[in-house]
Amino acid sequence: MPVPRIPGYSRLNKTHKFSAAGIAAAGAAALAFAVVPGQSDGQTAATKELPAKPVAWSQQVVDHKAQHKSLVHQSELASQQAKEEAAKEEAAKKEAAEEAAEKKAAEEAAKKKAAEEAAKKKAAEEAAAKKAAADKAAKEKADKERAAKAAANRSTTRTAVQPVSYANNLDGWIKESLAVMKQKGIPGSYNGIYRNLMRESSGNPRAINLWDINAQNGIPSKGLLQVIDPTFKAYHVDGTSWDIYDPVANITAACNYAYHRYGSMDNVNGPY
Repeated sequence: MPVPRIPGYSRLNKTHKFSAAGIAAAGAAALAFAVVPGQSDGQTAATKELPAKPVAWSQQVVDHKAQHKSLVHQSELASQQAKEEAAKEEAAKKEAAEEAAEKKAAEEAAKKKAAEEAAKKKAAEEAAAKKAAADKAAKEKADKERAAKAAANRSTTRTAVQPVSYANNLDGWIKESLAVMKQKGIPGSYNGIYRNLMRESSGNPRAINLWDINAQNGIPSKGLLQVIDPTFKAYHVDGTSWDIYDPVANITAACNYAYHRYGSMDNVNGPY
């Protein structure tokens, strides 16, 4: 008995085939028993009157369909689960790749920063070393120059400096004052000093003016070049006396004042 084709099924599996064959064999046996000759009519009639047992084909079809549907559902679930697992795995791979990229970027940034700091440190060290070398060279040069100068001074035969003796008169005072002025860098000449000195005091170191405006103000002009006390104190030259009547101190202070105001005592041709 051929197995009917069930819609939705392309082919039957081995189990389905065995079940269908068994059902077909049972049906054929029942039919043969019903038409066997030699049985009484009563038996035949009885057999004919018995209702035919329904074949359990439709129920098996339903069971197979349900089983197929279950298998398809399970396959779909497995496929969906596989897709979800694959998506999770892909997301995990992507996340791991991003983390690796971030870590690599951070490491590269740290390396770059460390390299920049090392370069700055190296440059600073080189600059410091260069400066130290320059300072050392300058110091060595200065030391050599000082040593050479000292050696030259030691090798030079020095004659004993004899103190200069100046006459205790107008000529001697002017010459001694000029010697001090030369040491201090104060300009002036013998003739310029002498000319103004004779005009102001006629060569008298104790001269004092008691009638001009300075005298009226209580600060009379004194000495060879008629200097008032505030001017003498302001332009006093180191190495000379603080006595305003001292000839050398008076001349030198007056010439220092004339230097700062007129450029030199030589430029003074009247009251100053």
